[in-house]
Amino acid sequence: MKNITRRGFVKGAAIVPLAVSHLGLGSSGDAQEATSATQATTPATTPAKDNDRFDIVVAGGGHNSLVTAAYLSKAGYRCVVLEGRPLLGGGVKTAELMLKGFHDDVCSSAHAFLMDNPMMRNNELRLGDYGLEYIDPDPIFHIPFPDGSYLTQWRDLDRTYEEFAKFSKKDADAYRKMLAEFDAIKPVVMGATFTPIGFGKPLNEVLAGQPRGKLWQRRLAMSAWEIIRDTFEDEHTRVFMLFLSHLASEPADAPGTGRLAYATARQQHSGRPIPKGGSGQLTKALVGFIEAHNSVLLTNKWVERLIIENGKCVGVECSDGSSYRADKAVVSTIHIKHLVDMAPRELWGQDFVDGVDTWQAETAMFVTHYATTEAPTFKVAGGSISPCEAGVLASSERALRFGYDDASGVVNLKDPPLQIICCSVADPTRAPAGMHTFKVVGWHQERSFGCQSEISAALLTEFDG
Repeated sequence: MKNITRRGFVKGAAIVPLAVSHLGLGSSGDAQEATSATQATTPATTPAKDNDRFDIVVAGGGHNSLVTAAYLSKAGYRCVVLEGRPLLGGGVKTAELMLKGFHDDVCSSAHAFLMDNPMMRNNELRLGDYGLEYIDPDPIFHIPFPDGSYLTQWRDLDRTYEEFAKFSKKDADAYRKMLAEFDAIKPVVMGATFTPIGFGKPLNEVLAGQPRGKLWQRRLAMSAWEIIRDTFEDEHTRVFMLFLSHLASEPADAPGTGRLAYATARQQHSGRPIPKGGSGQLTKALVGFIEAHNSVLLTNKWVERLIIENGKCVGVECSDGSSYRADKAVVSTIHIKHLVDMAPRELWGQDFVDGVDTWQAETAMFVTHYATTEAPTFKVAGGSISPCEAGVLASSERALRFGYDDASGVVNLKDPPLQIICCSVADPTRAPAGMHTFKVVGWHQERSFGCQSEISAALLTEFDG
């Protein structure tokens, strides 16, 4: 990166490491959310009367809950959505975390995977009627390498092909072939992905009946690294492919991550779209849809207990003493580690309890937000580039080190992989005129909470370098 020196960067930026607050718990983040004056995602204001009756109680107000409530409301069921925090949306929120006028995505920014969801692909909820609009940044992704070279993924396939060909004509051909092979199987994979459990065959069974289906069964069981290593010969192209697979926060050499090797090919067509105005605009549109269909959304409603009668869940109790009953069903997106303690364990069944006990977290993300006078800029042939998204990964070996560090509980600050997201490059509404807001994402295993300051300092040093 050029133009921004460490001294100038620190001087010109308001630096607030979000790593010091666990976003899943009540913290200073609640105050930030509640006091932001012009957030894209607003608290729910729908009143609920004491005698209100609901068909469905939805415990949790993240985007998965909101999508569920939207479809149920569309089908004619009256829902109440209960969110414990001041704002709805979970990881799909936008707030003024830094300075007034700088709109920061609290978690998610690009909605690439969402574009394959029938909700968006088939426009099933018509969320555009509720203000949702997407921007399609080009280039899609940029990765500079330690030797001064770089690889950029563009929306145009031929242009991306030439980026790969700079390092290896064989790898460029392999990338085009990989894209064609994934395109051929994509309808099957995506179809199974968005088919509710119990309403269709598992993906493995579907693949068994497809041409070369057994090969795809094998690929999905392999690690992302095995596929990338066997497909590409040049270290630069391997690093590029590894970084894009790494965005899932799973070690690239873990069995069963083979699908992640196709992340770059998959987004060649979809891009990495961002909602205009911030990620929270998706939440805002879903809220508008739900309210327009006679359902209710309430914030600051921490669900503490499930109401069980005759072996059936009929409602929930909240920390403020309120309770809500459902005539038909209770739906929850509360994390299973918490949900299991909200009712007697014997009612869950041993398989569910075993699943809770053996569940493990993915690699944790540490995010630092910045408000600046200029966007991150990278040197390229003939000038410079300011992409919406960029990544830093020193080598394929550094990517493979991730799994070992995670399993060993090691906080490794040497050459940390980084993702740099500057949505204001493509969406000037995110910051005041001539200004930018961006975030730097680093990944560290769960045990590293407690050394956030050291991690944030290491990320800033690596980013500036």
